[in-house]
Amino acid sequence: MTLVITNSRWMAGWVKITTSATVSAAPPGDVQRSSAAQMAATGVQMPRVLICDELPVVRNGLRMMLSAGDGITVIDSTDSGAHAVMLARSHRPDVIITGLSLRGTSGLELMSRLRRDNLQPTAQFVVYTMNYADEIISEILHAGVSCVVGPESDAEDLTSAVRIAARGEVMLPPRVARRLVDWFRRRNTQPEETLRPIAAALTTRERQVLVLIATGLSTEQVADRLAIGIATVRTHVYRMRSKLQLTDRAQLVSFAYRAGLMQT
Repeated sequence: MTLVITNSRWMAGWVKITTSATVSAAPPGDVQRSSAAQMAATGVQMPRVLICDELPVVRNGLRMMLSAGDGITVIDSTDSGAHAVMLARSHRPDVIITGLSLRGTSGLELMSRLRRDNLQPTAQFVVYTMNYADEIISEILHAGVSCVVGPESDAEDLTSAVRIAARGEVMLPPRVARRLVDWFRRRNTQPEETLRPIAAALTTRERQVLVLIATGLSTEQVADRLAIGIATVRTHVYRMRSKLQLTDRAQLVSFAYRAGLMQT
């Protein structure tokens, strides 16, 4: 994994993580481009957002900050886990921003419930938390969360998190990113042997697609590299997710590294 700093503001704070082979700094004006241009460049439509948190001040604050983000639509907000499930099923948001505490349930339980529903398209999650304790962050990341924001986040941070999540990428607070980097440097980099038989169930073409995705290529770039159709790439991704029982692109990337596919 590579830390990619997007501009001078992010250099002082928030970190976007992608699966790339290099560390780079994008032009200072990159994040200031209009959201329409950003979404068009990545093939992602304007993200539609559902906000969930038990505190009205948090919900209203998040909605107000997103209102300044061109091209982001807040479809609704709620303090209830059950209501959040109903809203997700009826509106199919692209991104769900949730706190860890909701009326009747937790944010993590909400995510688990919606994952089991297997709604299409799959919503990406942004978690708002004031607690960066190791056990909390571990639970959040294992739940498949794309981005984490906190009380120090401003409108630019939040809108960036929504757009990054909609693209299936990851954004973490700097203190969390530093801990992950330290852990990665200390960890045993040997592949997990229990995953090798599972990886063996993939076809040769599926492994090729997975490795290219894990190196940070988009669906279109994978199709171009392998001289196959974009729809064919998406079919391979769908089949891999079914075989491996994974829910999104981020988990596929994690599997590729843990199974040792990136070492071959």
